[in-house]
Amino acid sequence: MKNIPQGKYRPYPKIDLPDRTWPNNSITKAPRWCSVDLRDGNQALINPMDMNKKLSLFALLLKIGFKEIEVGFPSASKVEFDFLRRLVDDKLIPDDVTIQVLVQAREHLIERTFEALKGVKKATVHLYNSTSVAQRKIVFQKSRDEIIALALEGVDLVKKYEASHDGEIYLEYSPESFTGTELDYAAEIANAVTARWGISESRKVIINLPATVEMATPNIYADQIEWMSRHLDNREHVIISTHTHNDRGTSVAATELALLAGADRVEGTLLSNGERTGNVDIITLALNMTTQGLDSKLDFSDVNEVLAVVEECTEIETHVRHPYVGELVYTAFSGSHQDAINKGLAHRKSNPASHWEVPYLPIDPDDVGRSYESIIRINSQSGKGGVAYILEKNFGYQLPKAMHPEMGKLVQDVSDKKGQELSSEEIFEIFNENYFGVKEHVSLIDFTVSSVKGISKCTLTYLYNDKEIVADGEGNGPVDACKDALMKNYTNEFSINSYFEHSFGNKSSAKAIAYIEIETGDTLSCFGVGADNDIATASVKALFCALNRAFN
Repeated sequence: MKNIPQGKYRPYPKIDLPDRTWPNNSITKAPRWCSVDLRDGNQALINPMDMNKKLSLFALLLKIGFKEIEVGFPSASKVEFDFLRRLVDDKLIPDDVTIQVLVQAREHLIERTFEALKGVKKATVHLYNSTSVAQRKIVFQKSRDEIIALALEGVDLVKKYEASHDGEIYLEYSPESFTGTELDYAAEIANAVTARWGISESRKVIINLPATVEMATPNIYADQIEWMSRHLDNREHVIISTHTHNDRGTSVAATELALLAGADRVEGTLLSNGERTGNVDIITLALNMTTQGLDSKLDFSDVNEVLAVVEECTEIETHVRHPYVGELVYTAFSGSHQDAINKGLAHRKSNPASHWEVPYLPIDPDDVGRSYESIIRINSQSGKGGVAYILEKNFGYQLPKAMHPEMGKLVQDVSDKKGQELSSEEIFEIFNENYFGVKEHVSLIDFTVSSVKGISKCTLTYLYNDKEIVADGEGNGPVDACKDALMKNYTNEFSINSYFEHSFGNKSSAKAIAYIEIETGDTLSCFGVGADNDIATASVKALFCALNRAFN
């Protein structure tokens, strides 16, 4: 193990905020959402998006419901410039959507940005410069006052070009690397920017406080947001925005706690695309709100479409365990999980008006466009309840509970041998082989039954020891009468433990399915299954199935 020198890393300092209020708050409404997929997400791709991919992703963002979309850095490259012009020239920007563009505080860049914005009715100009101690000391070698002067120069230039722009211009300012900036300095530069802009009710300013690098636990970020909220001038006219990255793997938690602490707006990407470990995932944030009964104002009712478009545009596959949208997040392999989900879904079916309450499923898969077909999947770790669920859900066989262990073991034995997951078709094949394709030592040929005064009488024709036998019997039902007739020549002793039946298929052509459990002399329990248009015949077939399985 590598020996890391003591003192190489140091803990992030706590925020002096003894009267913090955010721990007692709740998220009660959706924030203003801003997608940065087309800018922050795009710049982090191995192969940046071309025009067609940008247009496809932009259309998806509109469909989801984003009203603020950062479309790029038009002064930085021709591709970004041309994309924005395409949106304008083809009239692809709805009137209620605000386009956002990023720019540094340099006149030629700001001038070029406004060239790209010509014809845009509503635009946010996102101005930034780095303010952290490390950036000031190592990268720019500038004082605090010099960094403030740079930011104010940018504001003046935006105001200069705003004056001749035919449309609404909003200002967003980011002290980049906010989490590495002293709080008093972050507030000082933000207040200088809003004052220079001329902040008012009609000229609100977005102050974006990015965790450009996630450097501490989420509660620290929440403290920073609450501290800033208390120290920003004209707070009622400031929109505090978050832009968290996922270096520590806690960007979702940091953003949620920031909302508790007073943030008004969230910048992020779909599926957490972005530099290094990515930006905060807006899908996760929004669906977290959905599970708490809040309207996120974003439409993720078809996550399969979202995944298809985003993966096509970014060339990045989604992890199978990605929250809410991964291929396996609604799937249970564990037997105990399968049993709980099966019971939860059954309860939900009988109580559809109640609130969602299914074990292991915090959200209804149907609400995000996922089917129930893959909720329960079978491998060697799966239990008896999962197998029964698949047979009922996919094929209509409602196995009695006492039969679950028997069928579960048959499936588990095959899965152990194959060493892999079994498909629902493979499970059904195992069921058919063991209950409808069993090798017979005694075979049913014909069966007739009549009932007189509650007593069933039957004539049974069957093949046993290569000999066709016809025997009569009677009992308190068809199965009992059949057993009575059979035992006049059949030599294996057994008793009938349980019986279960249900219909199968459409009402007009429904079949009867019967399940019979027998117990042999050595206390071996064994089930048989029978299917027929006539329930009495199905029951007798089930009995013969059980005998052939028990005594072969």
